[in-house]
Amino acid sequence: MTGIDLLGYTAGMLTTYAFWPQLQKTWASKSAGDVSLGMLAIFSAGVFLWFLYGLVLHSWPIILTNAITLLLTGAILLLKLRYRG
Repeated sequence: MTGIDLLGYTAGMLTTYAFWPQLQKTWASKSAGDVSLGMLAIFSAGVFLWFLYGLVLHSWPIILTNAITLLLTGAILLLKLRYRG
């Protein structure tokens, strides 16, 4: 692993982990009222495009971290839709 790969993995892990507290709070409170549906949808679309970009480049730091971020934000998005009513 190169230094630039390590930098990519570290940056990706930090930005990915940033969504964990929100997912935990949304799950525990059964409420996503303070989370913007528009932001989640746009962000998830952007993360999906980053994932595709990583696939094209065969860049594992981009692929792995964006796949995990997509799972976390997708889970928050699903909870947002579930607890909407």
